[in-house]
Amino acid sequence: MTSGRQLREMLTLLLGPPGPEVSCEECFERLDEYVDLELAGSDPEARIPGMGAHLAGCPACTEDHASLRDLVAEG
Repeated sequence: MTSGRQLREMLTLLLGPPGPEVSCEECFERLDEYVDLELAGSDPEARIPGMGAHLAGCPACTEDHASLRDLVAEG
């Protein structure tokens, strides 16, 4: 039998995170702004709602984010 917690987890996987949704295209377009805000110590999620959730669930965008963050942090 499935518990309430397991059911909520399954629904979250199926429906995605609550709140605003960011597409891969929007993520790519705004990734530089997001990284700049992160590295400046600002709250990037306040300026680009849904981006953190997208990055948490999209391996391709997560890889782009990590690469850009590393590149900007080095410079």
